Amino acid sequence: MKSVGVIGLGIMGSAMAANLAKGGHAVFGYDIAPAARAALRKSGGTPCASVAEVARSAHVILTSLPSAEALHSVVQDLKGRCIVAETSTLPIDDKLKARDTLRKNGGTLLDCPLSGTGAQAKTKDLVVLASGEEKSFKEIEPMLKGFARSHYFLGEFGNGSKMKFVANLLVAIHNVSAAEAFALGMKSGLDPKAILEVTGDGAGSSRMFQVRGPQMVSGDYSDATMKVEVWQKDMKIIGEHAAKLGVATPLFNASGAIYNAAMAQGFAKEDTAAVCAVLERLSGIKRGKKHG
Repeated sequence: MKSVGVIGLGIMGSAMAANLAKGGHAVFGYDIAPAARAALRKSGGTPCASVAEVARSAHVILTSLPSAEALHSVVQDLKGRCIVAETSTLPIDDKLKARDTLRKNGGTLLDCPLSGTGAQAKTKDLVVLASGEEKSFKEIEPMLKGFARSHYFLGEFGNGSKMKFVANLLVAIHNVSAAEAFALGMKSGLDPKAILEVTGDGAGSSRMFQVRGPQMVSGDYSDATMKVEVWQKDMKIIGEHAAKLGVATPLFNASGAIYNAAMAQGFAKEDTAAVCAVLERLSGIKRGKKHG
């Protein structure tokens, strides 16, 4: 399995493609943006002119897409026997619909969302949460090591997405809680670099504190590994899933208001760590130039 297709070469897809190419795979990729295709060539992959061309070049395909509409469009163009590992965070009903479409075209869709940020994707620090047909999962399993540090097979199709919703609920809360801790520390007169180092070494740390803390220290959120506007989609999916099940999510709901404020304050295209700037404004903290 040296040939791998990647459809969707955004923050996550481009990082996965680059790591696969670096690991010796022949990577064939497609994105609607010409700049993304050009970047793939620079990282060692082969850009394709269409989804169909990717399918002709690789039996195993990763999709990393921004919307359910994009997924439905892609699977319509995938013909013949192929295994598609769908890594996007999307409603389960849409993934089921895409699975059925691909099955009619002769292929297999696996539900394989990822736990990790774009920055983590660059360093292969991702976890694959796979579900669906186990035989197909076993076939692609060796390839997963080319862009992720670990992977789990969770059984029935959709379980991968359900686990991703659980993980992202925690990410949403931990990111805001990290920002709140920085705001408290800075308003108390502490150096943000010291907050990152000392708190990051103690019991109050979290993965989000460690990953997004450096951006909160600098106050620069322009190098986005997860844009606030994209995160809004994930928040909506998780909220609807929880509401459908009747699960109370008070902390998640409270964090949502801070992300909404980040959107309103002009941070839509910046990293979700920008919630720190929101809390700084609410707290009357003034430091260097902020984006937004």
